[in-house]
Amino acid sequence: MNLRTDLAVERREIVGSDYIDGVILKEYEEKGVKVTEIRVTDERGSKALGKPPGEYITLEVTPFTRMTDLFSSQLEVISNHIERLLPDEGTVLVIGLGNDSITPDAFGPLVVKSVLATRHIDEELQKSIGFEGMRRVAAVATGVLGKTGIESGEIAKSIVRQIKPSAVIAVDALAARRLERLGTTVQMSSSGITPGSGVGNARSALNSETLGVPVISIGVPTVVDGATLAYDIMEKAGVDESRVTEDILRPFGQGVIVTPEEVDLMVQRAALLVAMGINCALQKHTDPKDILAIVG
Repeated sequence: MNLRTDLAVERREIVGSDYIDGVILKEYEEKGVKVTEIRVTDERGSKALGKPPGEYITLEVTPFTRMTDLFSSQLEVISNHIERLLPDEGTVLVIGLGNDSITPDAFGPLVVKSVLATRHIDEELQKSIGFEGMRRVAAVATGVLGKTGIESGEIAKSIVRQIKPSAVIAVDALAARRLERLGTTVQMSSSGITPGSGVGNARSALNSETLGVPVISIGVPTVVDGATLAYDIMEKAGVDESRVTEDILRPFGQGVIVTPEEVDLMVQRAALLVAMGINCALQKHTDPKDILAIVG
């Protein structure tokens, strides 16, 4: 059964082995957040997990719909891991992927709305407003091909060629295998991202090979594929796995994407948390509450 998921931690669960050639696993807790680090070191690991070589960090947090304090230890943990993946200096371009007209797919554009863009603020102006030493940041939502007629990858390449950032952060909604991952999980990776892959509509990849600079992807799962969800339910019910085949499930789940009823609240809070994580990672010397007051 081809279980659809964008999460490296779930890919490893599907393989079901404690040791996988070409994969290094580390699990720990950091300030109340469960952290799973998976490093795919070579083609053996890439083939086993279906993920390109790179580092994948999964953070399991308090459900976004129950998040009451933005300035909690969760924000600090997210910010610290984003900072660790980024180069120390240079302009950073944040790209929001997805369709802002479809709530489960609006995560990327919503993140960009709350990212503090500073590339246009010169040093003199920074000094006059009391924000000296701010890192240069540009942020853009690329839209989707059906609306713009332009691939997100084409837009990203053009902007990178023009502003020459030291790194790109690509933000997008993801698909999970299990319902309990929705609204509770943040995945970041050093291997870039392929927009639309989670829902079977893969577009041009955004990674270091296509853009020529390091690409860090950050995603939150907002949907589960229908057939994958049906398989998960049957598995939990103890149905014999040999009887649950793709030929049986796929016709009933074809083109069906499942999302929680509170998806609007979930996506809004997830976007604000991740955006502030990016802001805090890039503007280390600025009070997070001051940043929030600016981005609103």
